[in-house]
Amino acid sequence: MDFRYIPRKVDGAFDAWRKNSARLPILLNGARQVGKTESVRHFARRAYKNFIEVNFVKRPEFMRILDDGYSAEAVIKRMSLIDPTLRFPAGDTLIFFDEIQEFPDIATTLKFFHEDGRFDVILSGSLLGIHYKRISSIAVGFKHDMELRSFDFEEFLRGRGYGDDFIERIYSHMVERRPFDKLEEKVLGGLFLDFCVVGGMPRAVARFLSSKTFEGILEIQRGILNDYRDDVRKYAEGLDQTRILNVFDNIAPQLAKENKKFQITKVARGARFSDYRGCVEWLKDAGIVNICNAMSFPELPIKGNYDADKFKIYMADTGLLIAQLDDEAQHDLRANENLGVYKGGLYENIVGESLVKQGYSLVYFKKEDSTLEQDFFVRTSANLVPVEVKARSGCAQSMRTLIRSEHYGDISWGVKFHGGNVGFENSVLTLPYYTSFLLRRLLSEHGGEYPA
Repeated sequence: MDFRYIPRKVDGAFDAWRKNSARLPILLNGARQVGKTESVRHFARRAYKNFIEVNFVKRPEFMRILDDGYSAEAVIKRMSLIDPTLRFPAGDTLIFFDEIQEFPDIATTLKFFHEDGRFDVILSGSLLGIHYKRISSIAVGFKHDMELRSFDFEEFLRGRGYGDDFIERIYSHMVERRPFDKLEEKVLGGLFLDFCVVGGMPRAVARFLSSKTFEGILEIQRGILNDYRDDVRKYAEGLDQTRILNVFDNIAPQLAKENKKFQITKVARGARFSDYRGCVEWLKDAGIVNICNAMSFPELPIKGNYDADKFKIYMADTGLLIAQLDDEAQHDLRANENLGVYKGGLYENIVGESLVKQGYSLVYFKKEDSTLEQDFFVRTSANLVPVEVKARSGCAQSMRTLIRSEHYGDISWGVKFHGGNVGFENSVLTLPYYTSFLLRRLLSEHGGEYPA
């Protein structure tokens, strides 16, 4: 089925890059099937008269284009030798090297293309996070890093036809601490449930928007999960592939538990953390999972203030997490619209995914020998802001302790996401899940107003 292109936030980033006269070649990172190739093609159609796409998986013969050297002139000459139909008008040509995980040496040309100045270049591929250190060292100083993740809720809404006015209406409720009315709650709650089940992978989103049903969505999602497993078998180097797959297959079951800290001992009999550290990092670098590290103590700065041996693992796309549920949980969720099937783990995954897509790193806090535990933390210019995720409306006792206690001087207020409405009480701003995609904007523009 031929799907229409659904606008992405990266479109604006590409346009700004095109207008910058000092632009460097782009290294576009992102997990498999998040829409990198289609986004580049859409950009090229809008912004260039000439577009050349080289896919090193489909056209392995192009791996010979460095045989005569790394200069732009030498590379162009070899490309035209391999495919004489290619044209290279200066100043209006975008060259797109895709699937560069098969040919990382192509990054060597970035310096020379930049110095030449006649052609714009974008590099992309799957699993670039795995190869990033090598590629970065080759192209140091001559690349502009960009990252693309699966659709967030705002992009999903725009795909459904909702525009700026609708987004601003949601945001105004957050700023004014004004509850949504019953109709708004019903509409937004329904849209958000659709997004949670469909997820943000472009093929699944496009199928849903085209058919207006969930038909075929689960098959697409499970196909992507199988592709991820195939990537582990194909690209994992120096690591036990079975261990990586064991970690991957344990994410959903461990999120189903009350204690959501990822426990290596539950992955396999006799498993030790030292044997699995690289496996978790591999999945993170591949863009498949989000890691939430345990803070040593809830205070600023966040960076470096965590215990690397304690963490929670979330799927980078909640739709893919739901696709991993057992058949009974799948039926409960889809038939009864019950997102609480995994004891709140799905809600944490949803909010964690939203925070990561806004540029936050995930951290949590669990006080030893205490019930004090906080799901996430973000920050403003002056404050550390705890973020609580509740499967249902309820008391955020740990957050209130953090806010009231003199031991946590960087914390003066918090945010709670839940299945209810907007509210503000006892220095806690309560918001519905479907507003989480606007949290960073709220903290940037109005974070200094709290508590009030």
